[in-house]
Amino acid sequence: MVAASPDYTLRLRYAWRVCSVTSLGLVLIGIAGSTLNVALPAVVRHFHATPFEASWILLAFLLVNTASLVFFGRVADLLGRREVYLAGFALFTLASLLAGLSPDVWFLVAMRVVQAIGSAMILANGTVIITAAFPPDRLSQGMGVYIGTLSVAQLAGPTVGGLIAEAAGWQWIFWVNVPAGVIALVWGAFTLRKVPRGPREPVDALGNLLIFAALTAFLLALSEIGNGGLVVIVGGAVTAVLVPLILVVERRASHPVLDLRLFGGRMLACANLASFCNALARAALILVVALYFQAARGVDAFTAGLSVLPVPVGMALASPVAGALGRRVSPYALSIGGSLFSASGLLTLMLTARPGTPYWIIGVGLFLAGCGSGTFLTGNTTQVMSALPAGSLGVVNGFRLMVMNVGVVISVGLSLTVLTSAVSPALRAQVYGGTLSKLSPVAVEQLMSGFQRTYGVLFGVALAGALLAALARQPSDRDG
Repeated sequence: MVAASPDYTLRLRYAWRVCSVTSLGLVLIGIAGSTLNVALPAVVRHFHATPFEASWILLAFLLVNTASLVFFGRVADLLGRREVYLAGFALFTLASLLAGLSPDVWFLVAMRVVQAIGSAMILANGTVIITAAFPPDRLSQGMGVYIGTLSVAQLAGPTVGGLIAEAAGWQWIFWVNVPAGVIALVWGAFTLRKVPRGPREPVDALGNLLIFAALTAFLLALSEIGNGGLVVIVGGAVTAVLVPLILVVERRASHPVLDLRLFGGRMLACANLASFCNALARAALILVVALYFQAARGVDAFTAGLSVLPVPVGMALASPVAGALGRRVSPYALSIGGSLFSASGLLTLMLTARPGTPYWIIGVGLFLAGCGSGTFLTGNTTQVMSALPAGSLGVVNGFRLMVMNVGVVISVGLSLTVLTSAVSPALRAQVYGGTLSKLSPVAVEQLMSGFQRTYGVLFGVALAGALLAALARQPSDRDG
């Protein structure tokens, strides 16, 4: 066995310090996102927020984060990756501090936008920083630790959010990020070296702007569809005009944010669309179930946070198991199986959506959905990445991340719209505030039909994802 050279040992030691910085950033963002899904009713009650305002507390972050991920990846090539990454920590921390001091709900929404910009700066560059730091033969270990921290965040977030909302007040949902953010900023500034800048490729500013505008118009129309009116008509019309315009602009861009060439072959097109469907079926599930426990069953935020844990537990368990099975089972089969598992979990929830459903039945449905998503993500990612030449991996990964995040944004907006359409506009604020169960059994029964519809829509999307996963077949998959 050959001893490692001193230079190799020093590089590896530095790489693990870098991994600690980037992993801390991933935990910070992951917990910050998942805590609010459970604590949203407490925030809504404090501000007496309308349903429209309540939905945009969530949607503003998701929308801006999705629309700016690729943009800040390119900006980092121009300004320096370390500098943009650390600026992301500073912005996220400052916005978290100010969010807890919000005098009204729209100031809070504005701070969520700033948080999203900081988050995009961090997420767009963390993977690249790790890749540059690790020796090639140890990169998979570093990346495994980095990605694994996301499971920790997903597991801790709902419970932490519920506990903080009940014990300390909603403000601490945001303030708890401040000391962690300061530590991450200082440790990052002390640890990270300058990363060599990448090629100065032009930023597709027009493409980013058009995609942001189209998503905003679509979500505005979607969030107001229950009320009808001018917003729905204008939002739908603007979306209908912008979508074909985006296609034209992106075909002509030299470095498009939405690279349509990646839909060129059947496998890539179907696999990316299957990923979109999985994100759409998965992303809003914890939020919807947390609202079910608080609005329909009247439990507190902490109990609701504990109740949704089967989803991240299922994902955390299924991902490594699917990875181990990957030596014997083809990624193609894992993608289909994962989609069907997700669909079976959502079908269970749809068929048993009652105020008094035993928890073990709900837990089984949530666990199946979580296992399905973990299995699908492992299979789908492996399938796409292994079918491409090494030179295009970065582009495809960024594109996949954007497609998935668009699914996440639409999932939240669509689920909230379908859910609250079951009750009158006067009662929708009670749903977001988690207080509907205190009004009348009739109102709760109306809401349960909304939960059934929501699970039904997500179930249909999951089935569509399974079909697309089945179509994403290559000749070699027949032997897998």
